[in-house]
Amino acid sequence: MKHAVLGAGAIGGLMATAMGASGEEVLLMVRAEKLAGYPGRLTLEQPTGAITAASHPIATLAEAVDVLWIATKAYQLQAALASVRAMPAMVVPLLNGIDHIAVLRARFGDDRVIAATIAVGADRPAEGRFVQHNEVRLNLMAAAEPRLGALVARLHQEHGFGGRYFDSEPKLLWTKLCFLAPFALVTSASGKNKGEIFADAKWKAKLYSAIDEACAVARSCGAEIDASKVKAGLEPLPDGLRSSMAKDLLAGRELELDAISGPILRGEGHDVDVPVTRELVTAIRAKR
Repeated sequence: MKHAVLGAGAIGGLMATAMGASGEEVLLMVRAEKLAGYPGRLTLEQPTGAITAASHPIATLAEAVDVLWIATKAYQLQAALASVRAMPAMVVPLLNGIDHIAVLRARFGDDRVIAATIAVGADRPAEGRFVQHNEVRLNLMAAAEPRLGALVARLHQEHGFGGRYFDSEPKLLWTKLCFLAPFALVTSASGKNKGEIFADAKWKAKLYSAIDEACAVARSCGAEIDASKVKAGLEPLPDGLRSSMAKDLLAGRELELDAISGPILRGEGHDVDVPVTRELVTAIRAKR
């Protein structure tokens, strides 16, 4: 299969390297000004060792591909789509949040866009070099299995990817958001890492309350998410872990605050009160 990856950050680079190392043909879309000097090979440092793949960088997608993977930041999506000039057979977005699905379906059509999520701690210390800190969990809608099942199986066997197929799109998207949003908001508002939050009763209580609020909104949107399982999933994470939003805040970069918190804040329209989430968002906005 022929793939294009839109977004050469930590997630896009991780996916491009892993797929390329597994024998897939992958085009990595980079900004036009970076194209000439972009490295010829990609390197992904995994917990078990490093893998490499050819980069095949392009600035504009002008040819048909089997799959377009989208791994931009949510606020970069609209501008990045201007570089996609060919119609892919399938679009698989790996963005944070929920609202991007409707944006992509308006652009590419309902049938081409297959919802997916990815969860992993990753960084891009340099162009073409990516670091993976823990297991990748790649979850996709069941509709993707006939076309992507063989690739997903190789990513599991060769690179340790986890994940599963979902029958419910709300369940797929909210399963990630109910974990991501509370952790991102609390690490950003507090300035603390996971271990420091768990050692501080006040901040741990805020984290758990934010999870409860997110799961309540998810239920109002048709996704039954068990808050106790979300909380239990935090326990084994490394103590030094911070969310990418907390890192962006410290570095003075633009935040995905609206994409991550917006679906939960809108839960108040479903008569679900989310006071802790509102408090955390207000605290983060005051730091910007």
